[in-house]
Amino acid sequence: MRTAFITGASSGIGAAFAHKLAAEQYDLILVARRKERLTSLATALHQQFRVNAEVLAADLSNPTDIDQIEQRIAGLGTLDLLVNSAGFGLPGTFVEIPLESHLEMIQVHILASVRLTYTALPGMIVSGHGAIINVSSIGAFMPRPGDATYCATKAYLKTFSEALQAELVGTGVRVQALCPGFTDTEFHDQPVYKPYHLKAKIPKALWMSADEVVEQSLKALKQGRVICIPGFKNRVLVALARSALKPLLLKVLEKRLRN
Repeated sequence: MRTAFITGASSGIGAAFAHKLAAEQYDLILVARRKERLTSLATALHQQFRVNAEVLAADLSNPTDIDQIEQRIAGLGTLDLLVNSAGFGLPGTFVEIPLESHLEMIQVHILASVRLTYTALPGMIVSGHGAIINVSSIGAFMPRPGDATYCATKAYLKTFSEALQAELVGTGVRVQALCPGFTDTEFHDQPVYKPYHLKAKIPKALWMSADEVVEQSLKALKQGRVICIPGFKNRVLVALARSALKPLLLKVLEKRLRN
């Protein structure tokens, strides 16, 4: 039986990974802050797919909690898949947001992902197989005003994944940076996003479901693609962001979100 370790598993893309991998008969270790949500998910997945689903309630902004997660990974005989999916947003200009919140985001998005990857990799290399998916964002290609730290942390995950995969050529271990666009989850329902009314301002055609994102991610992983940008329209946006039209694209996005 294969084993997958998923952070941010209580909702959104993390929960969608849990459902999809359970359907593929992975045993699961699920990590998030909300123990009740995790327990409910684990119970449902066990009943539906007859897989083992372990719950680890932890806050990845807390280094002590990360220590405990590292110990759990180190104690596994083998780990087939690590999904670093935990994350959150901080809309607003850099100086408006408390410094502690920026540092917390860097801790969750970057430091936790790097630490868990560092812990999981040696066993994967020894066994000659395994995979790591770091959930980035198309924001990694578009450094938007009002999302400075978010876009920067996601850009780190993209670049880190690309460089790491290059180092691991020939080991049997695969790394992916998953870069979704607007995804219909609880992410944008958080109180900090309510004043922005994003789900009303962003055209419905640009939104994807978490299940669609995960399905395309796992397909890309099997194909050996390091950067996965799910959805044709998201790939078009990224192509524009990489072109001379980038300033215009960012200006349009900023105007739509501000208005």
